[in-house]
Amino acid sequence: MIGRLPIRVRLTLGFGLAMAIVLTAIGLFVYHRFANELLGTVDQSLAAQAREELSSHSVDSDAGGTTLGQLYSRDGRILYSQPPGLPQLLDRQGVLAARRGPVWRNLRVADRRGEWRILADSAGGGRVAVVARSLDPRGDSLDHLRHELLIFLPLALLAACLGGYALAAGALRPVEDLRRRAEAVTADEPAVLPVPPGGDEISRLAVTLNDMLARLHAAFEHERRFLADASHELRTPLALLQTELELALRRQRPREELEDALRSAAEETQRLARLAEDLLLIARADQGTLPIRREPVDADELLSDVAARFATRAHTLGRELRVAPSGLRVDADPLRIEQALGNMLDNALAHGAGAVELRALKAGDDVELHVLDEGAGFPTEFRPRAFHRFSRADEARSGAGSGLGLSIVELVARAHGGGAGARNRPAGGADVWLSLPRARVADSAPAPFARL
Repeated sequence: MIGRLPIRVRLTLGFGLAMAIVLTAIGLFVYHRFANELLGTVDQSLAAQAREELSSHSVDSDAGGTTLGQLYSRDGRILYSQPPGLPQLLDRQGVLAARRGPVWRNLRVADRRGEWRILADSAGGGRVAVVARSLDPRGDSLDHLRHELLIFLPLALLAACLGGYALAAGALRPVEDLRRRAEAVTADEPAVLPVPPGGDEISRLAVTLNDMLARLHAAFEHERRFLADASHELRTPLALLQTELELALRRQRPREELEDALRSAAEETQRLARLAEDLLLIARADQGTLPIRREPVDADELLSDVAARFATRAHTLGRELRVAPSGLRVDADPLRIEQALGNMLDNALAHGAGAVELRALKAGDDVELHVLDEGAGFPTEFRPRAFHRFSRADEARSGAGSGLGLSIVELVARAHGGGAGARNRPAGGADVWLSLPRARVADSAPAPFARL
């Protein structure tokens, strides 16, 4: 039930309970301290009066009747009493004890109101003098103090609770401002929450929330761009496929034209399938669920297998593929790495020129797999965004690829704990690579230089 109350109310209740305990302890301490002080004052008065009476060898009471006196003989009989007829204040055992030293007692006296404080002490010659003083003035003072405490302490507790509630409300007001501002945040536009001055916990909370909102907005923008780019990339092959099929069905055509139309439609369908596979891979990587099955793999075999897949295409283009032996091994998923190397080699054949070389190089605890060509290299303005999604060197050439190849290379490399990079070679051409963890086995000796 308490958990449903507002925080400021819960803080006030906790503060009020703590203050109630503190004020009660202070009230009890003051009350008992005051009571002891009053009793000490009574004792001082009795001691002073006893010394005076013992020095004068008489026992007198005051005129107000708040002090009584008696003198006892050696055998405990009352020799003198003031006022006369006063009942015996001290029993025989008390008289015997007083001969050895002062005796203090609280008792009630017959025919007298309230409680009395007595002091019995030796008066010499075996006699004992007893003086008694009424504790009614002390009781009246304590009653007065108790009444004042019963009025003051609840008022002090009420004032403390009101002050605590005001402080809690003031401290939580920035939180309420943050809540109202955060409630109005939408995904359509970036939002900045107000940061209270002072650099306290709430200020740091506001800064953290602003950073989180900035990341969320960046993620939303990224998703928007991804959907827009994906829709654009899907629309082009779908439109071409639809056009080819409509032209093929519009009228009777020769067999050769139908075969060309179907061949073109098959190419666009293959492009759609490859694009859908790339988009699925990117989506799974963004969700952190990209499956990786690591195993020790010979880097030269990976490069040779990829080169063999593209050998026919390279021969058609009149390009030479070369694999430089290294004897290195990597700890990687061969299927994913072949996919990434295929994207790198496809880019080299599509946008580069001259011979294409594949090589593995040792880089500390990693192995870098490079694809190098002899073309014009990357445009200066494109190189910083070469691995961005849907990024192409020539944006006007919409049919030149989806712009996902290098971004998938980077995703695969990062999933293995490595990275990817691109640069222009000093002698001309592009150099694209990805780094992978080196397998913890003895590297074999390099084989002779291979050509494909």
